[in-house]
Amino acid sequence: MSPPEPLVRQVRLRYFAILREHAGISCEERETTSTTVEELYGEIKEEKGFDLEKEFIRVACNGDFVDLDCSLADGDEIVFIPPVAGG
Repeated sequence: MSPPEPLVRQVRLRYFAILREHAGISCEERETTSTTVEELYGEIKEEKGFDLEKEFIRVACNGDFVDLDCSLADGDEIVFIPPVAGG
């Protein structure tokens, strides 16, 4: 018996600061089979060539800050926030 197909989730992503500049967009909708925010960031980091490691970003899911091991659900809005220097 073959393993079940991975569940595909539709998520909305928002990028800020250097991640937005590097991606060339501020938001996007995409399908993913990632089950956690950490897996999703790894997928996007690879695809977009981000050089910022996951340890240096903050993540919000549906308006609340979450840990990288937060589970993804269909319809989630995920915001990736890099460190920001101010003056």
